[in-house]
Amino acid sequence: MSDNSPIHPRVRVRFAPSPTGPLHLGGVRTALYNYLFAKKHGGDFLLRIEDTDQTRYVAGAEQYILDSLKWAGMSWAEGPDIGGSNAPYRQSERKHLYKQYADQLIANEFAYYAFDTTEDLEDMRNKAEAGGATNWKYDYITRDYMKNSLTLSEDEVNERLQNEEAYVIRLKTPRNEEIKLHDIIRGYVSVQSKEIDDKVLYKSDGMPTYHLANVVDDHLMEISHVIRGDEWLPSAPLHVLLYRYLGWEDTMPEFAHLPLILKPDGNGKLSKRDGDRLGFPVFALDWIDPTSGEKSSGYRENGYLPEAFINIIALLGWHPADNKELLSMEELVELFSLERVSKAGAKFDPEKAKWFNQQYLHHLPDADIISMLNVQVKEAGIQASNEYISQVAMLTRDKAHFTQDMLGNSRYFFDTPTNYDQNILAKRYNEAAIAFCKVLADVWSKKPFESAEEAKATFEKTATDRDEKPGNYMQLLRVLITGEAGGPDLWHILYLMGTKTCVDRIQIALKVLG
Repeated sequence: MSDNSPIHPRVRVRFAPSPTGPLHLGGVRTALYNYLFAKKHGGDFLLRIEDTDQTRYVAGAEQYILDSLKWAGMSWAEGPDIGGSNAPYRQSERKHLYKQYADQLIANEFAYYAFDTTEDLEDMRNKAEAGGATNWKYDYITRDYMKNSLTLSEDEVNERLQNEEAYVIRLKTPRNEEIKLHDIIRGYVSVQSKEIDDKVLYKSDGMPTYHLANVVDDHLMEISHVIRGDEWLPSAPLHVLLYRYLGWEDTMPEFAHLPLILKPDGNGKLSKRDGDRLGFPVFALDWIDPTSGEKSSGYRENGYLPEAFINIIALLGWHPADNKELLSMEELVELFSLERVSKAGAKFDPEKAKWFNQQYLHHLPDADIISMLNVQVKEAGIQASNEYISQVAMLTRDKAHFTQDMLGNSRYFFDTPTNYDQNILAKRYNEAAIAFCKVLADVWSKKPFESAEEAKATFEKTATDRDEKPGNYMQLLRVLITGEAGGPDLWHILYLMGTKTCVDRIQIALKVLG
């Protein structure tokens, strides 16, 4: 079966998150795959907020979701912030639509009223467990012993309804039926109906559950493909039943259930705890829990470029035919195919994520790199000319993994180091080295160098005149001037800093180190 079902003349997909907290990178990937699929086929990408569970609603979460997707470069044709022909796009604002479909299911004997209280359900569960049963569920067997419209008389049911007694509406799952569906990624999936419990479709608070609401909304919004996380695969047979019972089976969307994003070691689903433990973000943006005040870091605030972030998550479960790694949004749209999405989970590699960001930083225009460093230098209160900052940016840009590294990797261009690499000092700092550095500083003081080549030539001549190898002192010289063992070409560093700064730093280092 192809990406684009002939049942639906136009591709229409939706990302339907719940506003229960920050958006995990797995959620962004689900949104991305929907977005790429829609763009690839010239279709529509919709954003719908599934807030039927008001007990789990978190203030600020919806706006956070919108901000995350926008930062990542995604836009939608219809959604809660822009409206559309299928408005509203928050399920809490659509609750007047769902009851008629729940009533339709009851009228056609595909659903029933259940009046059981929380205590009733708990009592039945405890009795079942006392009898040796495990995983008690409300299904085609146990419903015969509960308080519902299948066991109560019609008069009693009507009386309870007239008295506005609390109730839910449950799906009447068939006793013994094979339910099949085709998944674009996983192929055919078959489940026996006896494995499915009588799910609640409509709650006592007047809100539908996810199961009813998402089916109704997908039908009314003419969704052609439901592309969602692997965790929803067990619910898919239930949704197939609902499409059938509501008379919509012929226009049912195609399903594609995405693989899990796994921990770096591959053992289990990636979670916030894994990020906290291993030191990397799992959310798109910073998030502050409105209740606890706990802060969770995001990719944006950690210095990741949105283009790099998108590239990273696009390859978590999908890859193009040629296995190319660096892909723009335009290239992703052109190459994306659900048939190339893997069934198996994808391990998240935080080090590879850093590599991706570094590659995108390297490909930024020079003006952007210079601007980034310029802003950071000014914010740090450092006085330096724009020309000097520009030259530092061009010399150090390839060492940066993140935007904030621009100043961190080049701080020695602006400040005299106070710490010196101890490994190099242990190997290279001795009486001969001290004597050489004093002579070199004296030579440069008397005849300043006017190019990187001249700085190198003078250094080498000073060593050979003393019958010494220049290689013995080059890395030490770098440490005395910059504090660090590595970096850009040493001679270009020295020329950019200027002779006086280099001489001063050698003398300061010799004094500090003794």
